[in-house]
Amino acid sequence: MEENMDESQSQKGCKECCERCVGSLPWASLIATILLYMGVALFCGCGHEALSGTVTILQNYFEVIRAPGDVLDVFTIIDILKYIIYGLAAGFFVFGVLLLVEGFFTTGAIRDLYGEFKITACGRCLTAFLMVLAYLFFLVWLGVTAFTSLPVFMYYNVWSMCKNATSVEGANLCLDLRQFGAVTISEERKVCMGSEKFLNMCDSNELDLTFHLFVCALAGAGAAVIAMVHFLMALAANWGYLKDASRMQKYEDIKSKEEQELHDIHSTRSKERLNAYT
Repeated sequence: MEENMDESQSQKGCKECCERCVGSLPWASLIATILLYMGVALFCGCGHEALSGTVTILQNYFEVIRAPGDVLDVFTIIDILKYIIYGLAAGFFVFGVLLLVEGFFTTGAIRDLYGEFKITACGRCLTAFLMVLAYLFFLVWLGVTAFTSLPVFMYYNVWSMCKNATSVEGANLCLDLRQFGAVTISEERKVCMGSEKFLNMCDSNELDLTFHLFVCALAGAGAAVIAMVHFLMALAANWGYLKDASRMQKYEDIKSKEEQELHDIHSTRSKERLNAYT
């Protein structure tokens, strides 16, 4: 009988421990962090490979050569974009960790509201700072999403031309890099439908793979935007909870001080009456 009671108590203790652990997790911040990491990883990985595929297409089918020296050409711009991708990957990894730590901090603060934990002004300032930072990064990712849609649109046009090349055999359509700003106006780098380079480009894997990589990068940027919106909602809720908790803590402190003062006054009067009686 005692063994059964001990087993039931141990099972109840494990169940309460699991419920306590699950309840203490900041699920909103955790889900937003996972979504942010997935979006950033998808954007950075696919974007980097898509830029490398763009370099291959420019060199193999449009015969664009890298300019000597420090001249700002399309290849230099692509290299700069790759470095920006590296910076985004590192920066948002750290930012996601900070937001997740803040979520754990706030969850512990709310749970221990009536305990010994004191909600400080530093914690509220940190939440407000991260909220402003998340809003700025939300605008950044909106710009990144809009910028990533441009190569998707351009590659979609090229991909559509390749798919419809057989149905428009009499048309004389050309792809001119001057229209996309990839080369200067004085250079003529174009590939026309029906030419051998155009057919080779359409039959190659580079064009199809690069187009779909840019689509995946756009999806990753969109996921990062959704994650930042999720973070903004979680931070705004945490800010409201911390503000209310701080007011409640001040009220409890004032109430305890008043009760202590009333107790001291009552004790002092009782002593005075006792001394007067004696």
